[in-house]
Amino acid sequence: QVQLVESGGGSVQAGGSLALSCAVSGEPSSSPCMGWFRQAPGKEREGVACIYLDDGSTYADSVKGRFTISRDIAKNTLTLQMNSLKPEDTAMYYCAAGAVWCNLARSAYNYWGQGTQVTVSS
Repeated sequence: QVQLVESGGGSVQAGGSLALSCAVSGEPSSSPCMGWFRQAPGKEREGVACIYLDDGSTYADSVKGRFTISRDIAKNTLTLQMNSLKPEDTAMYYCAAGAVWCNLARSAYNYWGQGTQVTVSS
């Protein structure tokens, strides 16, 4: 079992930055790949970024060059640094774990946090 708790969400203006964190507990070693997903009102949950162990990351085209995913295995934390935020980045952001390999498919992940809200105003 893996437990995930997100933090760091908030409200920012377009062009601003936020850093999301995910605290991992339980059996983090059982999840070689972790990811960040987001869900806007009325839309499907979509993959944003994933990372295999502490290297080898993949990003959605919509966030490439703006978001950076990182993982500190020793501290059991996952981070998403978000720069140059846009209003279309507004969503609930979720930390996910349990995937065997790094991908952005929701079905690949077994464990989910409760989410943290990110709101970007124009």
